[in-house]
Amino acid sequence: MRNTDFGTLYGVSLGPGDPGLITRRAWALLQSDAWWTYPVRSERSDSYVLGITEAANLVPPVGRKALIFPMTHDPEVLAKSWFRAAETVLTLLREGDDVLFLVEGDASTYSTFGPLARAVLSLEEKARVETVAGVSSFHAAAARLNMSLADTDDTVAIVPAGYGVSTIDQLLDRFDTLVLLKVKPLLDDIIALLEARDLATHSAFVEKVGTPEERVVRDVASLRGAEAHYFSLLLVRNPGRKLRSAGGRVKKSIPYLEGLQRRFIEERGRKGEVFRVTREGRDAAEGFGDYNTPKTNSRTFS
Repeated sequence: MRNTDFGTLYGVSLGPGDPGLITRRAWALLQSDAWWTYPVRSERSDSYVLGITEAANLVPPVGRKALIFPMTHDPEVLAKSWFRAAETVLTLLREGDDVLFLVEGDASTYSTFGPLARAVLSLEEKARVETVAGVSSFHAAAARLNMSLADTDDTVAIVPAGYGVSTIDQLLDRFDTLVLLKVKPLLDDIIALLEARDLATHSAFVEKVGTPEERVVRDVASLRGAEAHYFSLLLVRNPGRKLRSAGGRVKKSIPYLEGLQRRFIEERGRKGEVFRVTREGRDAAEGFGDYNTPKTNSRTFS
């Protein structure tokens, strides 16, 4: 799209890998005549996000540029890469062209789009920026597991695993659900922590969700010593946690609620009604049931 004055920079979220999760807004922009830009680690690296467009049978336009964002924690190197990329984008925007910056997942969550957009705005006050929302990897993973990330007054923390095991250990006391991103470097240590806290059975590992290489592992202990991809995460539910709020209200844990449910079932059962309670049903109540799993190991109350 060519404008008479100044183009717009769009942060276009394409989801974690399944082209079916590309939003209608993102799809419409991809069909426009805007420039495509996308992050790569180096000049020789492939683009993960272009693989998503390829899976969607989208043909990249002639007007496309790779923007280099090196994998480093060096703030000086990162700042230089952001401003170098911003200058490339601004050259196109000043010519009146719209520019799409394509990202996997959601552009507002741990994405290279945030630093790029801030760099563009710091260099040119006329610049227009729009973020197009998308499906994050952890939302797609929760859906794949048929898992509820939060119910009622549950609390959720989304944390890069690089913060370390000690931080994760502390967060388990404060949150009902932990989303641990990029777990590859610390996977064995995290598994040991989850086993020590009896949470391994309430955890699940998902890698490259939504892609043909997707891997889902519910028995996380079996992953000890295994290789993991950069795009891997752990979802951890802490069903026994109780939290007393500032107002003094006690948050009811899953075991407490499950006890109420069991009392209800037994009371109704005494009235001649029949209910079937399965192990999978109890797991689902705790957030890790697969609703499509055949119902086995059931008890009948009558």
